[in-house]
Amino acid sequence: MFKLQEHGTTVKTELLAGLTTFLTMVYIVIVNPLILQDAGVPFEQVFTATIIAAVVGTLWMGLFANYPIAIAPGMGMNAYFAYSVVGSHGGITYETAFAAVFVSGLFFVLLSLTPLREKLITAIPANLKHGITAGIGLFIAFIGLRLTGIIAADENNLVKLGDLHSPSALLALFGLAVTIILMVRGVNGALFIGMIITGLVAFFTGQLEFKEIMGLPSLPEGLIAFNPITAFGDVIQHGLFAVVFSFLLVTIFDTTGTMIAVAQQAGLMKDNTMPRARQALLADSVATSVGAMAGTSPTSAYIESSTGVAAGGRTGLTAVTVAVLFILAAFFGPLVSAVSGISAITAPALIIVGCLMMESVAKINWNELDEAFPAFLIILSMPLTSSIATGIALGFVSYPLVKIARGRAKEVHPLVYLFAVLFFYQLAFLPH
Repeated sequence: MFKLQEHGTTVKTELLAGLTTFLTMVYIVIVNPLILQDAGVPFEQVFTATIIAAVVGTLWMGLFANYPIAIAPGMGMNAYFAYSVVGSHGGITYETAFAAVFVSGLFFVLLSLTPLREKLITAIPANLKHGITAGIGLFIAFIGLRLTGIIAADENNLVKLGDLHSPSALLALFGLAVTIILMVRGVNGALFIGMIITGLVAFFTGQLEFKEIMGLPSLPEGLIAFNPITAFGDVIQHGLFAVVFSFLLVTIFDTTGTMIAVAQQAGLMKDNTMPRARQALLADSVATSVGAMAGTSPTSAYIESSTGVAAGGRTGLTAVTVAVLFILAAFFGPLVSAVSGISAITAPALIIVGCLMMESVAKINWNELDEAFPAFLIILSMPLTSSIATGIALGFVSYPLVKIARGRAKEVHPLVYLFAVLFFYQLAFLPH
């Protein structure tokens, strides 16, 4: 089924690769509930939904696409959901926000089944894509600093350095130092191990208490978004078109880029194309839709899958192993709940992932102002406005304007002009 001999691998190698990938990305079952809790979503709901989405997407990837790539709710999109969508647009509830995620997932499924996906990817300028990734990185790093009090609000300058003597800030700085040391030393699962060490310090200093370790997973609110007609109605009623587009746009670019990068690393690309790309993209789009139904933000292919590939993973058996380990993790909800209640334990992961996403800055063409400025505007505005959608909108509106001013209007794809008009309308006339 997995064609192990054809790919030059063994069952043992695939199982070890799956364990390696799992350890590098399992931090998401702690971080994701922490972030979405701030939007009012019950912890148990998000915890179970996170695992459901990860299991569905990763199993699909392993069984149907036969790639050693894992799927789970994406960093950045969860922060956008919690801090930019919920509560905005006249008081959007998390139920309505999940409707927007559900709709974006359905659109992603349709795009994955048609050639429109390739057209959309090629139409968007590369520098805007890089700017979006880097901007999201700054945004989630800022959230990590703010949650722990390392950065605090200030009346005059909006933000300032917080009280570094507070227990939360000290614990976060300790966790950040430990995790960075582990990462630069090349330790697999550094983010997760860093959380464990920081959690132990929190436990012995009285900041962390455990009442239970294990428990049965549950969805206390049941399925949140499951009726497409109702979901589309919510999107139309609250004018969440830009939100849906932002979810869709970032998910497509993030997932496609990650899948290609991991496939290249594993030597699975053929003639510069990715075999079974449709099934691979369906893994993410289906997981996003299912995840929204259960109660989590959009999913994405995880670049941490590259650690499993480095450990020898070459087939879908690696992904299936990751999915099985996520199922086992579902029974440790009380433990994760206690840990996620201490933001200083999880904040280092936010800050470091933000740093890793800033790698995209190096790919921006800074020598051409008409390419660099829209990307810069995206990077600058996302953390300052606390809105990924606003950053994307400003980038898409400014890009064709500077191109026209430089006499390069023909270089802009017609779809970008269309997006620019839609985003301008959203910025000028709709709540945001």
